[in-house]
Amino acid sequence: MSWKNLSFFPPWLASPARYTAAVLDTELIPAAEADSKWLMVVLHGLGDSMEGFRWLPRALNNPRLNILLANAPDDYHGGFSWYDIYDKPGIGVERSRGLLFDLLDRQRADGFATEQTFVFGFSQGCLMTLEVGVRYPHRFAGLVGISGYAHEPEQLVAGQSPVAKEQSFLITHGTADPLLPFAKTKAQMEQLQAGGIRMQWEVFEKEHTIQGEAELAVIRKFVEERMKPL
Repeated sequence: MSWKNLSFFPPWLASPARYTAAVLDTELIPAAEADSKWLMVVLHGLGDSMEGFRWLPRALNNPRLNILLANAPDDYHGGFSWYDIYDKPGIGVERSRGLLFDLLDRQRADGFATEQTFVFGFSQGCLMTLEVGVRYPHRFAGLVGISGYAHEPEQLVAGQSPVAKEQSFLITHGTADPLLPFAKTKAQMEQLQAGGIRMQWEVFEKEHTIQGEAELAVIRKFVEERMKPL
């Protein structure tokens, strides 16, 4: 099924992204606890950048959590994009997934075990979080996806890694999302769950955004419950 035909995004967002980066641009915000090896990789949405999530460390208020902000690889109207939303999105999804695999491999080499790593993504970043969580061959501490959707969920289930069913996802969505209709995302998440993907599905009365403290409290709890000593 082609999600181009589902009208998830309005026509004014359809300008093509330019492929520009062979390695993802990142910035590490160190944890308050200097020796902590807990990590959260943060993936922004379409047209945004790492700058749009500099508020997240303070909002999560977790002294053990290192935050790795990442820019998507493709230029898009002053920000960045993980894939072209209309023109063969699968090509960009696959390319960005490979770049994220490389990034995660480098974090492992730098001493951040995947078992102590979270991935957090909003909108396009949520889609990439699902891609990484289902396909990467190592178990994460947890994966958080906000206001997103899945690219070809049938293929995603079919291509899941041997540890995919051990992953823990928190996926949230808004009933009033004007860009990504609630019913379509909900149906996709049900497909993933039917394929064995473990998921905490949370619904908020919100548009295409993070619903302030109510949603942040759910995210904090999900993360903190998984940061127990190994």
